[in-house]
Amino acid sequence: MFIQAGIIDRQPRWRILERSGFVFCLLLFTLCSFAHAGITGKLAGRVLDRQKQALPGANVVILGTSLGGATDLEGYYTIINIPPGTYRVQFSYVGYQSVVVQNILMSADKTTTQNAELAEETITTETVVVTAQRPVVETNLTSSVATVTSEDIALLPVQDLNDVVNLQAGVVDGHFRGGRIGEVQYQINGVSVNNAYDNKSTLRVDRSLLQEVQVISGTFDAEYGQAMSGVVNAVLKSGSEQFIWNAEVFTSDYFFSAAKRNKLPRDLTLGISSAEVPHVDDESKPFTLQNYQFSLSGPTFIPKTTFIVNARRYVDDGYLYGVRAFQSTDRADLEANIFAPSGDGEEVPLATSREWSGLLKLTNRSLPNIELSYQAIANDIDAKKYNFNFFFNPDGATKQKTRSLVHGVDLTHTLSPKTFYNLSLRQNYFDYTDFVFEDFNDPRYDAAGPSLSATNRYLGLSVQGVDLTRFRQRTNSYVAKGSITSQVTRHHLVKAGGELQYSKIEFGSPGGLLRAIGSFLGRQYESTLDFYFQELEKYEPISFSAFAQDQIEWNDLIVRAGLRWEYFDARASFPSDLQNPANAIDGAPLSTPKSASVKSSVAPRVGVSYPISAEAALFFAYGHFYQFPGLGDVFKNSDYSILRDIQDEVSNFNVFGNPDLKPERTVQYEFGYKHAITENLGLDFSIFYKDIRDLLGVEFISTYAAAEYARFTNIDFGGVLGYTIALDQRRFGLLTASVDYTFQRALGNSSDPRETATRKEANGQAVPEQIPLTWDQRHTLNATISVDKPNSFSISTVIRYGSGQPFTPAIGSGFGSDIERNSGRKSSFVLMDLRAEKVFKVAGANTSLFVRVFNLLDTRFYNGFIFSNTGSADYSLNPAGDRTSLADAGRYYPPRRIELGLSLNSAF
Repeated sequence: MFIQAGIIDRQPRWRILERSGFVFCLLLFTLCSFAHAGITGKLAGRVLDRQKQALPGANVVILGTSLGGATDLEGYYTIINIPPGTYRVQFSYVGYQSVVVQNILMSADKTTTQNAELAEETITTETVVVTAQRPVVETNLTSSVATVTSEDIALLPVQDLNDVVNLQAGVVDGHFRGGRIGEVQYQINGVSVNNAYDNKSTLRVDRSLLQEVQVISGTFDAEYGQAMSGVVNAVLKSGSEQFIWNAEVFTSDYFFSAAKRNKLPRDLTLGISSAEVPHVDDESKPFTLQNYQFSLSGPTFIPKTTFIVNARRYVDDGYLYGVRAFQSTDRADLEANIFAPSGDGEEVPLATSREWSGLLKLTNRSLPNIELSYQAIANDIDAKKYNFNFFFNPDGATKQKTRSLVHGVDLTHTLSPKTFYNLSLRQNYFDYTDFVFEDFNDPRYDAAGPSLSATNRYLGLSVQGVDLTRFRQRTNSYVAKGSITSQVTRHHLVKAGGELQYSKIEFGSPGGLLRAIGSFLGRQYESTLDFYFQELEKYEPISFSAFAQDQIEWNDLIVRAGLRWEYFDARASFPSDLQNPANAIDGAPLSTPKSASVKSSVAPRVGVSYPISAEAALFFAYGHFYQFPGLGDVFKNSDYSILRDIQDEVSNFNVFGNPDLKPERTVQYEFGYKHAITENLGLDFSIFYKDIRDLLGVEFISTYAAAEYARFTNIDFGGVLGYTIALDQRRFGLLTASVDYTFQRALGNSSDPRETATRKEANGQAVPEQIPLTWDQRHTLNATISVDKPNSFSISTVIRYGSGQPFTPAIGSGFGSDIERNSGRKSSFVLMDLRAEKVFKVAGANTSLFVRVFNLLDTRFYNGFIFSNTGSADYSLNPAGDRTSLADAGRYYPPRRIELGLSLNSAF
């Protein structure tokens, strides 16, 4: 479909065949069977006798699995494709005592070294049992990688994947080392679950599903793409050979100790009735938050087939309540301040969530050297976002529904002890809606009318009507991905592959509503609505990538080098002449739809780890990283035909989409030092620098009629410089502790792609300048302390400190009232969370009672809302003008929350 005025050209689905040629497409699909992010590990080492002589042909077996190998002529062995977990490994050789090393921790995409010395058999034939010690620092890493195991997660006061990620060094509220939100690749078992619409994860993953989480906050290998700041790879639990079940239930409530959360300043309550003063309900509600989770795994009736199933129900009513003083169908004379509230006065939660989520995974190993699995992860969430405007009219606020499903098959085929390949085929489905009523023809819309507010009463909040927001976003992506990995020699582990992704993206208003003028008691008001049908915008882009990399391990020197190629076809068009985009200027050259060009990029990456002693190593990493912007920004508002009504010498600041955008680009450098200071204390230090270019930003186009409009382009830039210091105290008696500190300076010309247009619309300065980005938290400190005795009790705490993030101070109101952008700093904060658990045996099942306390210190402020004229969330220099904000308790960080729970697990 072509629209002459410059609307998107929706071209045939397989136009890529016409553009690139049939042979090229066959090559793409062939390569797609060779790409897969690392979800298994490698075990390597050397087997010697007591005289330090090599034992060629010694057997190395990972007990309880079919994995194993034999040593070469120099005593070296390598075992690849090992799923994450803790294992027992047996070393044996004819004429020598066998040795079993237990508690060997294997992590995804890492090499674990385990050597063994065997003694000659004399009289006894008993097996020697040795307990492995996890390295206090991993000196063979070439970049900053944090690995969190399921055992670690069980001890922490965290609930889902995002909680785990935000505890890692260099991560601030989802920003990895100063990058924008949406620059992180989220993967489940090595395959992306990002929504192409906004580059964010489509799933909310509960901790009960996690076997291991890898957080790469620095440079990363060539196998990872569509990311500029980091990678999160969550490896999920798998079925077991025996039946295992576990269940968990907990409930919690909020407890207030800061009176300022729920009191409006006295001088602002004058002339306001008690019913008009919002407050936080601090009465006890012990079932405010509820969580029920059950998992079962074991064998099936099919030979060599295991399963795991998990189901979770989560209910949260939050701590912010409104009062139903009005119904949305009430009518008021706003000019005369005549109100007719008919609500029941009931307290109603203003922010809620009702979630069902689950996992199903089947794994079959009946075919020789082949593992075939199917997994499905689903979220079903009904929520209501907090909107203080509807404090007295809570039924007028919109509700959000999220339905997401990630499912597909994975195949692993071991060709030889040194070579295997993976193949994954996935569907990532995401459906999000935001409206009051699903059908835009619903008569309740017309009965309620648009939301209207009182100017001088009820703090200017809504007293009738409903929010007319209507939005839907649906993404249906199909992903084919795989990898082939081969230990071609003892020193070279080679990996190669690619990924093909085809997405159907829809977004927009599913039916529109227009306000019309009505009357009441002789006065005019906006009430009745006109309804109009509107289709969602639909696009079908295609992307492909391929990579090759080599991991060289030679005399403890580690080199990881690779190259990645990425290809993207938006399959859309834009106006050929941007100065006459809607063909509305007489005498100007005509504009025709022009196809967006295919974009491709090549990204080299290299990392080196060099040992300087048995306990210390230096590492260096460098790489180019590309990411295509969220396709919602690429395609949103890309109908240029609406510019036909723009007047001469008038500006339109509604930012237009641009299907011809280039990928954003970051060049990263990282240098670090790792040192095992003692047997139980390790140091990890790294310095990083990021040069960020071609970020999504706004440019202004002048038409032939001297009018201006804004559209997205690759114009923003930035740079981040910083360092991290981490100390890890391995278990010493009952105590385990870790602490990390991050310093960073994140500078750029804008924190949001639309920021330049917003400033210009407000007659502000639109000239690019490098300033602190809004998430530029210079100092961040995370500390974790645990005291535990396995199968008995545990107590752990997480303490977080952060310096204030930037804001723009104001010295008054009106034009020129703002000082230099982001020149002020918000207050620093300290947060503390706590978890305690006691384990019992009840009827053969391991039973534990636990308590978790979030925000133990009841911190009120954590880089949230502040008044720009004071830099504080507590008070304003203009209290009368800001009394609505002063009454809004949602400007504070959530109060202390205490959670009580019970968990049970057993094997049978």
